[in-house]
Amino acid sequence: MDGCTRQNPAYRSAKGRAPARGLFLCLTFLGAAVAGGGEPAGAAGARADGADSWRPDVDRARKYAKRRAGDVRFAIVDPSGRFHDFHGGRTAPMASTVKVMLLAAYLRRRSVRDRGLRRDERALLGPMIRRSDNGAATRVRDIVGENAIRRVARDARMRHFRYSGTWGLCRTSAADQARFMYRFDDTIPARHEGYARNLLRSIVPSQRWGVARARPKGWKLFFKGGWGIAGGTVDHQVAFLQRREARVGLAILTESNPGHEYGKRTLKGVAKRLLRRLGR
Repeated sequence: MDGCTRQNPAYRSAKGRAPARGLFLCLTFLGAAVAGGGEPAGAAGARADGADSWRPDVDRARKYAKRRAGDVRFAIVDPSGRFHDFHGGRTAPMASTVKVMLLAAYLRRRSVRDRGLRRDERALLGPMIRRSDNGAATRVRDIVGENAIRRVARDARMRHFRYSGTWGLCRTSAADQARFMYRFDDTIPARHEGYARNLLRSIVPSQRWGVARARPKGWKLFFKGGWGIAGGTVDHQVAFLQRREARVGLAILTESNPGHEYGKRTLKGVAKRLLRRLGR
C-alpha cells in the first residue's frame, strides 16, 4: 500500500494549496490500494469536461509491448487518479529522466525556492532539461547533493528509487515516475512552478519523439526523455499531459533495445495506444 507521507513544512508555507491537494492524493492512492490492482472504487477525483470517463487502452499497449524486442514497462495515472501499469514496479537505470528530479531538487533549495532565478541559474537549468545537457546535470547534482535528491524521491512517495553517484544509473520504476509526474506541481515551490512547467513543455525539436508524436489533440504535453546507456539500448520517457483541470501522468521505460531508433518507435507505439481517444 502506498503511504501518505507528511508534506515538507517548507512546502506548506511556500504553496498554500498543497495540504488540500495532498489530502486528495492520499485518499486517491489509498483508495487504489484498497480496491486492488491500483483501481480505486468510484470516481474520486473526477475532473470536469468529461476526461474522467476516459480510460487508457492498457490491453492494446500491453499487446504491442510484448511484441517489441527488449524489455518494455509502463505506468499511467488517468484523470480520475486511477493507476494502470504493465510491469510498472520493475526498475531500470533512469538515464536523463533523472534530470526532472534534479530540477526539482534545485528549485526546492532553501536559498532558491522563494526568490527569482538568476541568469546563471537559468543558463544551467534550461539546457539540462530542454536539450538534456549532461554537463549541466552533473553540476546541478554536485550543487544539490545526494540528500536533496533522496528527499525529492521521498516526498514524491517513490517506492523503488535507488540513488547512484553516477546520476544516469539512479534506478526507478515506471510506477514511481507516472505518479511523480501526475503530481509534479506539488514537488515544485509555487514561485518556480511556471518556470519548471515551461522547461518540460519546450524540449528541443530534435528530442521530441515518442510521446511527443502521440500527443492527443487539445492536451498540453510536459515531458523528458532519457536514452543512450550501453550503446543506445535504454530509451525512456516520463510525462504529464494536461487539459484545463484534467491531468494524465505517464512513464514508459525500455531496455535492451536493438538501437535508439527502435527504442523511439517503441515509445511512440506504447504512448499512441495508451492515449488512444484521449483527445476526443
